[in-house]
Amino acid sequence: MALRHAVLAALLDEELSGYQLAKAFDLGVANFWYAQPQQLYAELARLEEAGLIRGREVVQDTRPNKRLFQVTDAGLAELEQFTAATAKPCFIRDDLLVKVQAADRVDTETLITQLIERAAFAHAKAELFGKLLHTMRGARTEEEFLRHGERIGPYLTCLRGLAFEESNRDWCERTVTVLRERQAVEVPRQ
Repeated sequence: MALRHAVLAALLDEELSGYQLAKAFDLGVANFWYAQPQQLYAELARLEEAGLIRGREVVQDTRPNKRLFQVTDAGLAELEQFTAATAKPCFIRDDLLVKVQAADRVDTETLITQLIERAAFAHAKAELFGKLLHTMRGARTEEEFLRHGERIGPYLTCLRGLAFEESNRDWCERTVTVLRERQAVEVPRQ
């Protein structure tokens, strides 16, 4: 997947400015694709040049003018083509896992501290996803929303983000418990 597809997908529901797109990425899209704001602005320019999005200038009296972007028919066709292609499997690439791999030979306390920090981050992110899901479905139950909601794609990706962060939190907490229990019985380093 390229950043272009993530940007096109983020622009499906409404016109967004570059700033709004960066916020949308930070809150919702970041659970499956991360990008820096400057990457997003550069991608918007490339997409507009390719005719996959259309921008329009909005004149503002008290602030600088802004550009709003929306997906064109060509952009929808690009997303359709992307969706038809076989999805590649994803792989975990995480420096914390490399550190845990070396747990038997490194300072365990430093590792435990990093695992606790990661668990706290994952917990906070899971709470954010929970709030986003609630906002998206409104007063409906999840089952009602999934059956009758107008757009379920963002909801389903947010559910995946929630499951991912909950899994990260649970794994970090379990790993901390294991490492502390091993410290308590002083398992010798090899």
